[in-house]
Amino acid sequence: MKRDSRLSSVLHALLHMAEQDGPVTSETLAQCMNTNPVVVRRTMGLLREVGIVSSAKGHTGGWTIAADLGAVTLRQLHEALGEPAVFAIGNRNETPECLVEQAVNSVLDDAFAEAEALLLKRFETVTLADLAVDFARRHAEWRERRTIS
Repeated sequence: MKRDSRLSSVLHALLHMAEQDGPVTSETLAQCMNTNPVVVRRTMGLLREVGIVSSAKGHTGGWTIAADLGAVTLRQLHEALGEPAVFAIGNRNETPECLVEQAVNSVLDDAFAEAEALLLKRFETVTLADLAVDFARRHAEWRERRTIS
């Protein structure tokens, strides 16, 4: 099963956008995310629907962050993206009448549900502002190392 990296990509794009003074085009974001501008527009459109970003058309248009970074959690972004599966593993269902398969699937279902609930609970505690602060710290350290070298 292919991994869904949209949350990671969106976070990457939003942190780039947070560093800009004005709108950022889909083309620029596509370069940052190493994807196609159409994918950016489709994905950002989901965030626009819930008020996280806004867009403007025209020569000076593009995407801007419309929400307070401290108010947007990873959980909200995950939900805005359609709540993709958080695990790339699942149950075998070739023979549902098999008692072994039933026992295995029951245990796995419980474990997956528990792990997903824990992950989503953690997503509720991390905001875009938290990530922006961490990025700023890392960037400052990187610049410091470059000046020393």
